[in-house]
Amino acid sequence: MAEWITGKVKARRQWSENLFSLVVEAEVAPFQAGQFTKLALNTEDKKVARAYSYVNAPGQDPEFYLVTIPEGQLTPYLADLTVGDELLVQRTAAGFLTLDEVPPGRDLWLIATGTGVGPFVSILAEGTCWEQFEHIVLVHGVRLAEELGYRERILALTNDRAGFHYVPFVSREEAAGAEPGRITQAIADGRLEARVGLSFSPEHSRIMLCGNPQMVRDTIHELKRRGLEKHLRRKPGQILMENYW
Repeated sequence: MAEWITGKVKARRQWSENLFSLVVEAEVAPFQAGQFTKLALNTEDKKVARAYSYVNAPGQDPEFYLVTIPEGQLTPYLADLTVGDELLVQRTAAGFLTLDEVPPGRDLWLIATGTGVGPFVSILAEGTCWEQFEHIVLVHGVRLAEELGYRERILALTNDRAGFHYVPFVSREEAAGAEPGRITQAIADGRLEARVGLSFSPEHSRIMLCGNPQMVRDTIHELKRRGLEKHLRRKPGQILMENYW
């Protein structure tokens, strides 16, 4: 049975109308960058729990990147929490979107939409990725520029890292430094590879996908056309994935 512990909100940040982050004081068990745990609140008639990825590196205060779903059973309540409020945290983490699951390669592509960038921020902050790969590309797709959460932290973590590329995509407005449109289209037409100067290949590319299930499906479809396949322990490949919802 899952062990639940009480956490206390230490800090929060509102990124946009519906996007926010919570930093929580809680004695969670050790975890690997890229993993998730569950947060919960006791509502009027039941405990409501949902899974959220750690944004922080292991050993730091637990941090979570969330989007308010107005009709949701939990996020509207989490969005109302302020510093000092309590919530429940599942002590142990889970999930396989971790570097120890990734076969050796030259190029690591971290491709996310929305709050799916969270586990990749954790991986960059944890740091072993820099020892494993020659090139790392972080691709983050959102609708509006204000939704590029953690952009400043990503740049601070990587400003002295040779071989790192950060490629934001903003689909519904023009934004300085960002590619227009959707990630999958930029893969299909070669625009993403041209921007970073790297090509997708079974030999060199290892891809981690996290976010909108449609993005994940469409990206896998495009990558399979290049000869890349999903990674399974019984059948090694190049693509690891995690759907957000």
